[in-house]
Amino acid sequence: MPFGFLIAGIFGVLHFLQPSATAGVKVVLQPQNIALVRQGKAVYLTHCASCHGSNLEGQQNWRQRLPNGMLPAPPHDATGHTWHHSDSYLFMVTKYGIERLIGQTYANAMPIYEGIISDQEILSVLSYIKSTWPGEIQARQDRINARGQR
Repeated sequence: MPFGFLIAGIFGVLHFLQPSATAGVKVVLQPQNIALVRQGKAVYLTHCASCHGSNLEGQQNWRQRLPNGMLPAPPHDATGHTWHHSDSYLFMVTKYGIERLIGQTYANAMPIYEGIISDQEILSVLSYIKSTWPGEIQARQDRINARGQR
């Protein structure tokens, strides 16, 4: 199968799964909600900081695969790619994992948080992360959401 068709298929699956995977959950991050952001920071420090860093800095050389084929944990600050994705996509990856979204095995160390933390806690973590981005990056990510991109 040509590589282009494989990539198109993956994006098609992601687009198809997006509405049903978040059924019943309104995925809108709230970086201005101080109480939610405070909760999100606490949940982040408990469940995410050990890999992504207490300052959202990620692991060193996060773009270079390790000998086991996995990528180090990326930063969630403005230097990373988290803000390149929609709220819904970020929620789904956090809750269900990338493998469920693409329907195949993908070497990664990201835990699946379904059944570990609540949907509300996931939204609070993502809201906390977004609250740390500069205003222009928040606005760019809002435009990604408005276009319905992943």
